[in-house]
Amino acid sequence: MSRAHAVLSASSSARWIACPPSALLQDKYRDYGSVYAETGSEAHALGESKVLALLGRQHTDPRPDLKHLDQEMEDATDAYADFIAEQLSEARETCSDPLVLVEQEVNYSRWADGGFGTADAIIVGEGHLWITDLKYGVGCEIDAPENSQLSCYALGAIDLLDDLYDFHTVTLSIFQPRRSHFSSWTTTKEALLDWGERVLRPAAQQAIKGEGKFCAGDHCRFCKAKHECRARADQQMNLMRYEFQLPPTLTDDEVEELLGQIDQLVSWAEDIKSYALSAALGGKHWKNYKLVEGRSTRHYTDENAVAEAVKAIGKDPFERKLLGITAMTQLLGKKQFNEILGGLVVKPKGKPTLVPVSDKRPALDNNEYEGE
Repeated sequence: MSRAHAVLSASSSARWIACPPSALLQDKYRDYGSVYAETGSEAHALGESKVLALLGRQHTDPRPDLKHLDQEMEDATDAYADFIAEQLSEARETCSDPLVLVEQEVNYSRWADGGFGTADAIIVGEGHLWITDLKYGVGCEIDAPENSQLSCYALGAIDLLDDLYDFHTVTLSIFQPRRSHFSSWTTTKEALLDWGERVLRPAAQQAIKGEGKFCAGDHCRFCKAKHECRARADQQMNLMRYEFQLPPTLTDDEVEELLGQIDQLVSWAEDIKSYALSAALGGKHWKNYKLVEGRSTRHYTDENAVAEAVKAIGKDPFERKLLGITAMTQLLGKKQFNEILGGLVVKPKGKPTLVPVSDKRPALDNNEYEGE
């Protein structure tokens, strides 16, 4: 894999488009991986297998090699395969034999030097291209409209297929089964090509040279340099000009400005703490801080042995607890759950929360909560 391949990845495109010099900065940090990334990769392998089975194609069952396989992963990948089946059914309404590509590598290096990625599912029908990305994580909901990762995949698919198929409409979808969330965005091939020239190419040209301006924002979340980025620190320290005034002494404009930055401030502070701890564990000695043993809780070394020992003296070591709604739905099946328990389930109003006006949820009527 070349240097450019690692730098201008589709998955990190939101970051290096917004903050071009952060791309090369990542190179000095080692990627240690994580159990979350490993679990996500396994879910993708299982999802690929199920989609290939759906298509009647040869495939290998990855289950024997999956370390994190559980019922949740089975259910999530079943839902993903069903989602692809729905898109395929839509494509067949106007095309008798749509093209379906699974885990297809796409190359968008025409716009970003060495850029490539893997699209989980691509379907080409009559005048229409569908691209779907499976997100197994639960950290946050991800939406498809103007999503840079999907847009990079789309450009790669256009470069791969445009000479062979005549399509003008493109639907990009994010499927997040563990959050019961999916998002689709339908645009045009021309709009994506325009984005590639107007946004992607200029950012990529700066990023590959380490040029441009460092810019802090939501895209910092997965940046390996976020704990020592001066631009991010300056953005957070800018809040200090308020000198921790009490809220009533701030103007409305100041309160709104703070609301827009508080989550990033908390995240930044946690990143600093995490970095300092990791450095200490690695041997660094901080002048005014030291490593100590944290609190811990007792646990059984062998739960089965505990259960047998307690049962041997005539006691019941287990407690009975009603299954939660998700587990009960899995036990009964969605249809039977609704038939038997539909009238016994209620969803109360969520606790009011303040969000930016760009949030998709409808605004509440303040009068509904007066006196509560």
